[in-house]
Amino acid sequence: MPGSDADERSAVATRLGDLLREAGVLALRGHRHPVRSWFKEADHSPVSEVDLAVDKFLRERLPDLVAGCGWLSEETEDDPARLDCRRVWVVDPIDGTRGFLAGLPDWTISVALVEDGRPVVAALFAPVTDELFLAVAGQGATLDGAPIVVRAAQAGLAGLKGAHVAGPARLVQKLATVEPSVVHEPKVHSLALRLARVAQGRIDVAFANHNAHDWDLAAADLLVHEASGTLTTLAGAPVRYNRPTPTHDALIAADPSRHRTVCDIVAGAAKACC
Repeated sequence: MPGSDADERSAVATRLGDLLREAGVLALRGHRHPVRSWFKEADHSPVSEVDLAVDKFLRERLPDLVAGCGWLSEETEDDPARLDCRRVWVVDPIDGTRGFLAGLPDWTISVALVEDGRPVVAALFAPVTDELFLAVAGQGATLDGAPIVVRAAQAGLAGLKGAHVAGPARLVQKLATVEPSVVHEPKVHSLALRLARVAQGRIDVAFANHNAHDWDLAAADLLVHEASGTLTTLAGAPVRYNRPTPTHDALIAADPSRHRTVCDIVAGAAKACC
């Protein structure tokens, strides 16, 4: 992608969206059907043969979009060579595997092109609901081709009055002690989708637990920012990707006017919760 200019990134995003739709067809063949699954030894998280099939498909096809990139995926053994790459594909072939295996709709395929530690192209596809989120750095975010933007804060404590909040109960309850009218949204198995709902304006605030990985976050991060939102650590620090250890502190996504107040409220509860 010589020059990494806006037109080239936009073209990559379009092709990436098409590719994720193809991957979605592959994934849906195993949804609500018996598939082989097991728990990983490292962290006891579930994985299925569908995760691996989608991972293989993307690993073979993404180099056709942008060649010479590093690779970081939940389902591929980490190769330290990625740290020497300016551009890296960051992939979660099935984000929300527990939901997938339970036959639920709230799982996604998440891919971001990270350049110099930040996502510049992102695609997130929810095959069951046929929702395709795309974002390009500096060009905004879309859902099924229509522009999306975070929901602006209304009246109340920094816009928290009646705010819809997703994430760990302890953090949400901390907000409720200050503004009892906040609404705790139902669990979303895909963390990327939880954050994308903020970008979409469907949820006002979303939290991510401590120890979320690059592949959970990178695509959704760009979606939130390009939808005029903010995603940072609870201390307000920006998120950097493609580091030696691809995990992160607890995070918050919200519109800018809510963000600082929410960070201040929950900071004291973060360690106890996460």
